[in-house]
Amino acid sequence: MGMSVTIHAATAQDAEQILKLQYLCYQSEAELYGDYSIEPLTQTLEALGAELADGYALVARLGDEVVASVRGTVDAGGTARIGKLIVHPRMQRHGLGGRLLDAIEAHFVAEPAAKRFQLFTGHRSEHNLRLYRSHGYVQISARQASPALTVVTLEKEAEAGAYATSA
Repeated sequence: MGMSVTIHAATAQDAEQILKLQYLCYQSEAELYGDYSIEPLTQTLEALGAELADGYALVARLGDEVVASVRGTVDAGGTARIGKLIVHPRMQRHGLGGRLLDAIEAHFVAEPAAKRFQLFTGHRSEHNLRLYRSHGYVQISARQASPALTVVTLEKEAEAGAYATSA
């Protein structure tokens, strides 16, 4: 009998596994844009620990292994900023990213009552853009970050009743 993937709130003890997974997952983004100095590849364990302490994060586990993660924060205006949605390459294309996105949205609708969700990705990151659009996100801006990268920001409004059974 195979194991199933379970989603849980991340803890400080997950930081090292999340950082290793983040490093693995962002290699393809770095290659896509020709920039290996991107923040997810240079983030320290201490900085990740602070990010986990200041926000909310989820991990998906297959047994004891963290195979996916997402994190975010909600600002005073009610905007939940979701970031670093990562899925182990061997686990991609099976709906896990969408499950994590739904779960973190459900958390932020319940507490601290987000009014909208916002996230960003690079303009060449077609798989990311397709996932976000399939979950109702629409582009609200695009900013040239470097000659090779345009950062696309996407957003959607939170609908309080829509997430009651998602988590």
